Amino acid sequence: MRKKALWLLAGMVVLGTLTAAATYPGKEKKPKVTPGIEMLMNKKSLLKGKRVGLITNPTGVNASLTSSIDLLHQDPDIELTALFGPEHGVRGDAQAGDEVESYIDEKTGLPVYSLYGETKKPTPEMLKNIDVLLFDIQDVGTRFYTYIYTMAYAMEAAKENDIPFIVLDRPNPQSGTKVEGPVLNPDYSSFVGRYPIPLIHGMTAGELAKLFNKEFDIGADLTVIKMKGWKRQMFFEDTGLPFVLPSPNMPTADTSIVYPGTGLIEGTNISEGRGTTKPFELIGAPYMKSTELAEKLNNMKLPGVRFRAASFTPTFSKHQNKLCHGVELYVTNRSAFKPVKTGLSIIKTVHDLYPKDFEFLPSGNFNRLIGNGWVKKMIEQGESIENIVKKYEAEQKQFMNTRKKYLLY
Repeated sequence: MRKKALWLLAGMVVLGTLTAAATYPGKEKKPKVTPGIEMLMNKKSLLKGKRVGLITNPTGVNASLTSSIDLLHQDPDIELTALFGPEHGVRGDAQAGDEVESYIDEKTGLPVYSLYGETKKPTPEMLKNIDVLLFDIQDVGTRFYTYIYTMAYAMEAAKENDIPFIVLDRPNPQSGTKVEGPVLNPDYSSFVGRYPIPLIHGMTAGELAKLFNKEFDIGADLTVIKMKGWKRQMFFEDTGLPFVLPSPNMPTADTSIVYPGTGLIEGTNISEGRGTTKPFELIGAPYMKSTELAEKLNNMKLPGVRFRAASFTPTFSKHQNKLCHGVELYVTNRSAFKPVKTGLSIIKTVHDLYPKDFEFLPSGNFNRLIGNGWVKKMIEQGESIENIVKKYEAEQKQFMNTRKKYLLY
């Protein structure tokens, strides 16, 4: 009996050791995906003898978290001459909507030109010491995220100034298979939606660059440096790459999954969770009843998501320093989850439950985010979510036919 107990104890020790080794490996796992910046560094001949401009932000890193700026600036074979920053800036230190100024980068001594604010397209003056323009930014796969339009404007400037344009491709956190939401009506074109594509397009930045270039007559001298190992069904965690927050209110890959739906809440008087540690996963307002809203939403049995009654106090943005009641979203099945349908269901439910308190903001921002005027009207007229979904699903067919011509993976 004693011998058996000793063997059992030894077995438990070995099992514990193996479990610890599995949980805390002594050797780092190699990422499954190699991003475009690393593929470019293996093809440096593309940049030989050329002065390089780089459009980037903190997400421009290799798998070891070395920034693209440092990789290019410190390479003796590459002449990096200027940096360009999108919304939130090259270093990612500006809040949403804040204008970003041009300045000299302290670390490299290079000029940093802002492409968010008064100037969204690089000017000839900005490009005078550049022979090739690179774009290396992690997108989040949502039409109203501004980085893809910074890319498009820069492609136009590159065409106008006879400069080749290179996109260093990165994963789409939504995966490359998910397409959902209305196609933008060109009458609602803005910097949060410039082209007629669905709210979730299921494409990488490189694929979008090819589509923009051809379908919308940009005509730039475009090269896309593909990733190695990326598969369309991959969500971000599947890549093995580190997730660097693409903007101050996009802290995790989980945030990016719900963003296409709960980002629509920005066009209402509901807090989308800015000023909390879970932006876009927490939503609420002082006038709501948490348990009532959670019960209503859970009873809808929306695919791949559950709702928990929650209260929170935003430290900035809408309802700053006021106690808000609402829900927290928990995505239970990313493949089944429909972010746009979920976001619209939340908005319609709050609209119906609290008609005296809920409102779409008078700025018209909701229509710009959703990309049309008919969704808001249908909600206000009491139409069902199913009818809204049917209408935008019919819009997607032409886009899907166009999209497949530009898929790289």
